[in-house]
Amino acid sequence: MDWGMENRLARLIQSDGHCMFLPVDHGYFQGPTSRLENPGETIKPLVSMADGLFVTRGVLRACVDSRNSPPVILRVSGGTSIIGKDLSHESLITSIREAIRLNVAAVGMSIFVGSEYEYDSLVNLGKLVDECEDYGIPVMAVTAVGKELEKRDARYLGLSSRIAAEFGAKVVKTYWCENFEKVTTGCPVPVVMAGGPKCETEREVFQFVYDGMQKGAIGINLGRNIWQNKYPVAMMKALRAIVHKKATVQDAQDVLETERAKAK
Repeated sequence: MDWGMENRLARLIQSDGHCMFLPVDHGYFQGPTSRLENPGETIKPLVSMADGLFVTRGVLRACVDSRNSPPVILRVSGGTSIIGKDLSHESLITSIREAIRLNVAAVGMSIFVGSEYEYDSLVNLGKLVDECEDYGIPVMAVTAVGKELEKRDARYLGLSSRIAAEFGAKVVKTYWCENFEKVTTGCPVPVVMAGGPKCETEREVFQFVYDGMQKGAIGINLGRNIWQNKYPVAMMKALRAIVHKKATVQDAQDVLETERAKAK
């Protein structure tokens, strides 16, 4: 692997081999989502604890302090909205030149395996990898499922993750599922877990994150389950304990309760 590629990945994946990314890219298809109406204010107390920030170029420029930012994973796909006909009808919307200009550590895009636009998203991934390899920029592929949530099982996510790796993604972001080890063992590049819809309780989040880490994930890429929580800093610290300190579910719950009590 080229030095530049290795260096960028090392900025994101910490010395323990794990990572905690904070995505705030939801507005590119959802608009001003709850608790993310003002992205700059939402992330201000959280960025110091994030190993990477997954964000669009617009929010990066408008809301993120260039002097106080973790490494950036730039969202480069889009083209549809939540009120449009099909969320899977995406294309590449940001150039590699722009990614270099913004000094990013990686770029990220969604693929929609099994959708009407499967071919388009996978060809776009191949083209993106080709361009990024020229400049030593890692690509994170996101195994998105649009509104077809029933597809979140090990067989489908394992297929999507493996295809993403085969196309050249250096990291794959996918959902946790039952038998998650089938996803990670079939994917030859690092896997990070997405959060998906907000869980009912914090403990549910801790449980799937802990299980996924035990079964081969190197980290997480959670947004709504952190910044939509009433105590996002406490949630961030609790999840970091699982990712970077080998904390158990109960350990994380204890961290959450301690930090929540301090904030009250």
